[in-house]
Amino acid sequence: MIVLERLFELTARGATVGREVRGGITTFMAMAYIILLNPIILAGAKDVTGAQLSIGQLTTATALAGAVSTLLMAFVGNAPFGLAAGLGLNAVVAYQAAPFMTWPQAMGLVVLEGLVIIILAVSGVRRLIMDSIPLALKHAISVGIGMFITLIGLVDAGFVSGTGGTPLQLGTAGHLTGWPVTVFCFGLLLMIVLFIRKTPGAILLSIVITTILAIVVNSLAVIDPKTWGVVVPRVPDSIVSTPDFGLVGQFDLFGGFVTAGALTATIVLFTLVLSGFFDAMGTIIGVADEAGLVDTRGRVPRLGRILTVDGVAGMVGGSVSASANTVFVESAAGVGEGARTGLASVVTGALLGLTMLFTPLAEVVPAAAAAPALVLVGALMMTQSRKVPWDDLELAVPAFLTIALMPFTYSITNGVGAGVIAYTLIKAARGKWDEIPWLLWVVSLIFLVYFAIDGLF
Repeated sequence: MIVLERLFELTARGATVGREVRGGITTFMAMAYIILLNPIILAGAKDVTGAQLSIGQLTTATALAGAVSTLLMAFVGNAPFGLAAGLGLNAVVAYQAAPFMTWPQAMGLVVLEGLVIIILAVSGVRRLIMDSIPLALKHAISVGIGMFITLIGLVDAGFVSGTGGTPLQLGTAGHLTGWPVTVFCFGLLLMIVLFIRKTPGAILLSIVITTILAIVVNSLAVIDPKTWGVVVPRVPDSIVSTPDFGLVGQFDLFGGFVTAGALTATIVLFTLVLSGFFDAMGTIIGVADEAGLVDTRGRVPRLGRILTVDGVAGMVGGSVSASANTVFVESAAGVGEGARTGLASVVTGALLGLTMLFTPLAEVVPAAAAAPALVLVGALMMTQSRKVPWDDLELAVPAFLTIALMPFTYSITNGVGAGVIAYTLIKAARGKWDEIPWLLWVVSLIFLVYFAIDGLF
């Protein structure tokens, strides 16, 4: 107890070992779905050479990166935050970076993203960036990413497709057909009900139940394996296996700038930094406030260390090909169970590490079972829209473009760029030059070149 007290300041924060353990387990249950979901998102995409990553290797990498990052948060930040591959960030890697470069090069950008966040965290430059991006656009970015990952989930599940006469349609023929879609609908409804009822581990529990249903359906019905997507639900040959660390160290820091071009790689890196940095800031402040860790001046204890760990987590994720790791908002579930210190994160990190032994289970989870989580998380991210001042058109229009263009162009980068350019242009058109930070002019120029790249070169 003396050692725990010295490491985690239990008494000062009104914590007990029992509540910390319970909170750490709860956080793990709330966020463990990412160990199943992240591999499906990344494995479902192809890089510029057409290569796809292995589900088994990605599962090991996701669990490893999450465990290391969360344990770092425990001992360096002393905060009850679980960290793992960030939803939205992995979509940038899979759908914005990989199509223009190889997987190692895309993961190299993730490592650079973490390095940039570390520099921003320790140098104070982060305040300049935070002040240059309007708060409304920060919220809009979260909402747009939520819309984007929702669309990815619907497409992966076959609930929506673009194979008909319209850009998008219901199912593959204008209506829903096939067992995989039926399984998806069941999983989504189950997840919504469990989540609304605040069932512990609702997302993970729903994925497990829906996967079991998919395995049963696949064994009893005559189904074309291709309709399941990347993973066909089958009974695994074993439950426990030796972790496959084949993706560890498979990253190329600067190759993406050569393969995709300096401008494209820079824009992807900027998007990763912007999304990761501001999402982490909002999550850290929000969860810390709920835990009662914010002081009377609104400051979070050890914020500098926490932000630095978040940056290191990004580098850890990229170095093992798990995509950028960041603080999970699901940490609030553990806080609700009493978590107040890094001891809870020790428990969460240890459990994440143990999952590396159970990778065969992840290799049987089809998109129909995991995609509902994308839809539900997208719905949760949509709640940020209430913070956008929709009655102020100077902010509402850029925010709308940010939100709409992410799913409509299947690009997070396009949404961010359109929002920043629109905000800068609107403010300039109204003569409010003093409301446009100089850094925003630089960012707007970068995006203008990005959108005009094909015409310029």
